[in-house]
Amino acid sequence: MTENSSQHPPTAPELPTQYAPADVEGQLYERWVERGYFDADASSDKPAYTVVIPPPNVTGSLHLGHAFEHTLIDALTRRKRMQGYETLWQPGMDHAGIATQNVVERELAKEGKSRHDLGREAFVERVWQWKGESGGQISGQMRRLGDGVAWSRERFTMDEGLSKAVQTIFKRLYDDELIYRAERIINWCPRCLTAISDIEVEYQEDDGELVSIRYGDGDAALVVATTRAETMLGDTAVAVHPDDERYTHLVGTEVELPLTGRRIPVVADEHVDPSFGTGAVKVTPAHDPNDFEIGRRHGLANLSVMDERAVITVHGPFQGLDRLEARSAVVAALRAEGRIVAEKRPYKHSVGHCSRCKTTIEPRLSMQWWVKVGPLAQAAGDAVRDGRVAIHPQEMEKRYFDWVDNLHDWCISRQLWWGHRIPVWYGPDGEVVCVGPDEEPPSGEGWHQDTDVLDTWFSSGLWPFSTMGWPEKTPDLAKFYPNSVLVTGYDILFFWVARMMMFGLYAMDGQVPFRTIALHGMVRDQFGKKMSKSFGNAVNPLDWMDEYGSDALRFTLARGANPGIDVPIGEDWVQASRNFANKIWNATRFALMNGATVEGPLPEPERLTATDRWILSRLNATVAEVDALYEDFQFAKLSDALFHFAWDEVFDWYVELSKTTFFAGGEQAKVSARVLGEVLDVTLRLLHPVVPFVTEKLWTALTGGDSLVIADWPKDGGFRDEAAEREIALVQQVVTEVRRFRKDQGLKDGQKVPARFELGDTGLAGHETAIRQLLRLQPEGEGFAATASLPVAGATVALDLSGAIDVAAERKRLTKDLAAAEKEKAQATAKLGNEAFLAKAPDQVVEKIRTRLAGADEDIARITRQLETLPQA
Repeated sequence: MTENSSQHPPTAPELPTQYAPADVEGQLYERWVERGYFDADASSDKPAYTVVIPPPNVTGSLHLGHAFEHTLIDALTRRKRMQGYETLWQPGMDHAGIATQNVVERELAKEGKSRHDLGREAFVERVWQWKGESGGQISGQMRRLGDGVAWSRERFTMDEGLSKAVQTIFKRLYDDELIYRAERIINWCPRCLTAISDIEVEYQEDDGELVSIRYGDGDAALVVATTRAETMLGDTAVAVHPDDERYTHLVGTEVELPLTGRRIPVVADEHVDPSFGTGAVKVTPAHDPNDFEIGRRHGLANLSVMDERAVITVHGPFQGLDRLEARSAVVAALRAEGRIVAEKRPYKHSVGHCSRCKTTIEPRLSMQWWVKVGPLAQAAGDAVRDGRVAIHPQEMEKRYFDWVDNLHDWCISRQLWWGHRIPVWYGPDGEVVCVGPDEEPPSGEGWHQDTDVLDTWFSSGLWPFSTMGWPEKTPDLAKFYPNSVLVTGYDILFFWVARMMMFGLYAMDGQVPFRTIALHGMVRDQFGKKMSKSFGNAVNPLDWMDEYGSDALRFTLARGANPGIDVPIGEDWVQASRNFANKIWNATRFALMNGATVEGPLPEPERLTATDRWILSRLNATVAEVDALYEDFQFAKLSDALFHFAWDEVFDWYVELSKTTFFAGGEQAKVSARVLGEVLDVTLRLLHPVVPFVTEKLWTALTGGDSLVIADWPKDGGFRDEAAEREIALVQQVVTEVRRFRKDQGLKDGQKVPARFELGDTGLAGHETAIRQLLRLQPEGEGFAATASLPVAGATVALDLSGAIDVAAERKRLTKDLAAAEKEKAQATAKLGNEAFLAKAPDQVVEKIRTRLAGADEDIARITRQLETLPQA
């Protein structure tokens, strides 16, 4: 009735009474790896399913973001492997240029040295040494999590093969005039001492100052405003809008630049917004991207006034000052000359910061290498527009298009020593030669290689195909490219995804790098706040894995994974997932102790009880539901569906309803044992991709199979029994209503109460024994006197509570509780009816009183109902 391959187990092994993840997880994972379950064979005739890991930095350790993303990828790949696909989850690490160089430079600093003391070659050797000894810590942590990656294929963005790929594509782009060298304004980090790309700049609102400065005097005066007064030392013009009549008479004239004695022109440029401020702007082409473009249009000089550490270089009283020191000094000097028209402090404005070290970025004119992204970005956009690549969730497409359709040329050179060195040589007479991987670089006197390295994202942009052996035409490339899906966070849609799209389409002759981009959100704390060490809410996932097990962490993360939406997580949620793992363990132990088996075919439907037919019907429906949700990347919904099916329907209802059958023994017990074995077999298969460890241990005990990793994924066999589902729904209604009544009456869970059932033609007669056992209801016996009668689901359950509770004491207690609830309601009602109070009280206070009123109403209704159902004293 479900399509799955059952094994024939030996005598079921006895499971420990409690599940101890630490005793299970490590040995199971090593066995999976040793047996090669995660390897992928390019010569296989199975259909391919490929996912490349977003390569973590070699400097990194596992954080919750990694654990979240890896859980989702592992779930996808484990399921596809079980479905019969030749599945490759490609592992590897990124060399992380700036971050890694910073780590090693800090180590050198402890020795009183700098990289310059070692020299470039020795420094790079030192980084490789660090990588071998300390890098890659995250690989071991990935094993702890259960990542089913093909470890034998692990790659590194600076290994020999990937380095060849980088040099190959650089050469091709250069020859196609899509890479060029030019002096442009770049984002410069004065601490990391390198250029960084636009998307590596983080903007935040900072408190600064806005200073208005008068240039010139009398009718020739113009007032400009700036937040970076020190840059006025590099001004080479003042710009106004050509249609601004206030300044028409000044266009084409010159004005003296304060503090310098230089005269600079007044130019007309349409970039200027005449309605903003005074309508006049200072132009510093060497220190502002917009000013640079104005300067190009008007042939202005580019005057750099700072060095790479943001120290003033202009001769005069400000030379040698840091930019912030110079800012204050320049304003003071202007104030002394009477040039300051207005000053505003604090002035909150958006300021760019280096995403790595948080230093304020300095726009700087610099000679750099660039990728001409126009045609590449066009192709990347078209691949999504024409449906060759799907972005999930679809609403994220707009963000993608907003980026690729407005992409500026990409600065790819970095002033570092660790990384892929630019493969360009310069000759003594101005020659420039780009060298491919199979070419000999020029040699001889005066020839030297470019000193810069490539942006780390340049090499990681090749990841989907370079890891498969490109530029060679390898069997791996033929089998596993394009990748099936890319699973990554929406936060690197621009950093990484767009670049892989551009490079993949270019290098692979228009073939897309992946067919689907599945975007997930960011992990946040239980209050929705970003996790950060500075906030004190950062969590080490290894701590939670140590405490609760890897399955508990994985299930918690998957259950929060709605596509493209941030994921809140708290420790109590991980505890709840640990409880779920324990529930699976205990229910399977019970099943094994009662003969649950997968041996032999399932009995025909006519031999099954209604309870058996109900659970098999629900099992097939759950298989279909989970399959559909996997295809839509709805990890939260599929995890929730599995949780409720396993916990509620299998463990809480089917197992409990079947206990009377098992305890009675006989042929029907054997039939139900086979059904229970089937249900657990399929349920464990369904759960395995998300919670691999506990399911593996239990499934092998249940079935005697080798491993769930290579077991068949269950299929919906099509069996449905709506009549059985309706029948068990009636049973559930009766049990739920009587349980509620018992709770209302203050009866203890194990307290037995005499009851009489009037079932009529409800079809519940066959379930009376099971219902009585679940509800602790005894036969009515002699002297039975019904004190309460509960009509439910077309039946009536009469109970005799006369010997179960002290009616007088209970009535007294409930009457007291009712008076308290009515008093609470009166107080809340009075406050909400007081207009003066409502006018003054904060919204949250009013809402709290409304909540109290609603709670009081619920209490009054509940207590009144309890009093009405109490037997008469």
